[in-house]
Amino acid sequence: MAGSIIDVTDITFQAEVLESEIPVLVDFWAPWCGPCRVIAPILQEIAAERDDLRIVKLNIDENMQTPANFGILAIPTMILFRNGSEAKRIQGTKPRKALEAELVPALA
Repeated sequence: MAGSIIDVTDITFQAEVLESEIPVLVDFWAPWCGPCRVIAPILQEIAAERDDLRIVKLNIDENMQTPANFGILAIPTMILFRNGSEAKRIQGTKPRKALEAELVPALA
């Protein structure tokens, strides 16, 4: 399952994230967001190395319903979903070690 980050939409969110068998980290982002571009390669590295976690991106400019449903007020915001529910919310950019330190307890 390790590999590339895919884009999800308001339409595919339910199937790709909420119904996923494994935990899914959703990166809420936009193309104009500088901090989003900073964290993207870190998320790509994590996605390539972990098979117990799926990482997807949702462009908030093109998909407005899902961010509204989850109260996304700032980007980047990442939400880890397990079994269809929010398990962890992380806002802003962080170094890889700090990001992983926040994710690991929620994945245990």
